[in-house]
Amino acid sequence: MELTTTLRVLVTLGIVLILVMLRVDAERFGAAEYDEARRDGHWPSLGRRLAWYALGFGLVIAAAFVYPREATHDLYLGLGDRAGSLIGGLLFAGIGTAQAVGFAVYRYHHVRLPDPRAYPGALLNAVATSFIDEAAFRGILLAFLVGAGLPPLVAITGQALAYALATRLGAPGRDRYMLGLVLFVGFASGLLTVTVGGIGGAFLGHAVTRCAVFLATGHAGQVAPRGREKEDIERKRRTPEGWNAVGARDSNSGDR
Repeated sequence: MELTTTLRVLVTLGIVLILVMLRVDAERFGAAEYDEARRDGHWPSLGRRLAWYALGFGLVIAAAFVYPREATHDLYLGLGDRAGSLIGGLLFAGIGTAQAVGFAVYRYHHVRLPDPRAYPGALLNAVATSFIDEAAFRGILLAFLVGAGLPPLVAITGQALAYALATRLGAPGRDRYMLGLVLFVGFASGLLTVTVGGIGGAFLGHAVTRCAVFLATGHAGQVAPRGREKEDIERKRRTPEGWNAVGARDSNSGDR
């Protein structure tokens, strides 16, 4: 490769590393899995969330612009094979939706619909996060790993682990369901991306899965551990059934 081409490849590599750092810092911006009300009841700043989305989109566009066409391996930022992307994306979306509903029924015994006021911001967050994640980890990072000569399965596994670490969903106190979900998303998206040659289908499946998790659990990604949801805490504080009746009966007996 010529010197100019090598420099442009290195600049693109630097951009994807910044994208990974931005993903690690999503909690500070209140974006991605952290687009939820804090313990004090306040929601993350809209300005910070929009800044995170803008930075992510801007860096992806910059990477696509800087990366040289004459490089030995293309990035996966395109749609890929259209038919394969559509079929694979719909299959991915179906599995993602089914697991979200299944988890909600298993954990809550019903689909836990979120507050209607949260829908616009949460759905925007799901779509924007899915695009940034797919472009950064599958579109660019995975392309670099495959281009470096790693076997596709090794490259897919490597970027899936890097993705899971960047989301920080394996930290103590976090529900293991979300960690398992991001590992599944990372691996399935990587496999689909390499198969069709682009992130079109992976983006579709990822976005639908995130939306399904939100609609089924009421969370963008911070699913509370068992017994720590608001309704679980309120249920524990509530007077056990029958106690009020006994108290009322004793009071009536005293009045007589």
